[in-house]
Amino acid sequence: MSEHYYSNKPQVESNPHRWNFNLRGFSFVFETDAGVFSKSEVDFGSRVLIDSFEMPAVEGCILDVGCGYGPIGLSIAKSYPNRMIQMMDVNERAVNLAKKNAELNGVQNVQIYESDALSSVQEEQVAVVLTNPPIRAGKSTIFRFYDEAYEKLVDSGELWIVIQKKQGAPSTVEHLELKFSEVEIVEKRKGYWIIKATK
Repeated sequence: MSEHYYSNKPQVESNPHRWNFNLRGFSFVFETDAGVFSKSEVDFGSRVLIDSFEMPAVEGCILDVGCGYGPIGLSIAKSYPNRMIQMMDVNERAVNLAKKNAELNGVQNVQIYESDALSSVQEEQVAVVLTNPPIRAGKSTIFRFYDEAYEKLVDSGELWIVIQKKQGAPSTVEHLELKFSEVEIVEKRKGYWIIKATK
């Protein structure tokens, strides 16, 4: 099987580089590397999710599941310095990059660790789960993200997802409607849907 960015230990040779990017009005410097998702720029889907997100009035931490090198979690952490953001990825190279990028950008209200979906999450008070899911991992893996998020969220907690229509946004909505009390399409932009599901 060929290697993907959701591999635990990428075998592709490391080739780190840095670049600058503006998110939510903040200027970031990101270090990225071979073997991680969207290593040359913040991908369009993540940018739409970052732009669309609004913090709900629910107590608890925020999870960035499949955080990659960190653009979603770090930009939300900068925007809401009084909230704790937990960032996780199965890809250990991505986790190390996210930690480095938190340091580079002076973001301290984050905890960053390795996790297969939400399996390593110890936090019991989760207000929000954000994810740009690894579509190529397959529908069963993606739906496991959603189901594990539902179990972790407090009542009225929210799951925010970015997914392309052609890559399964309608079936994602159908799946979420089986469990969540409310499912809303917050934004549609260039084929990307931002979906908010409230427990």
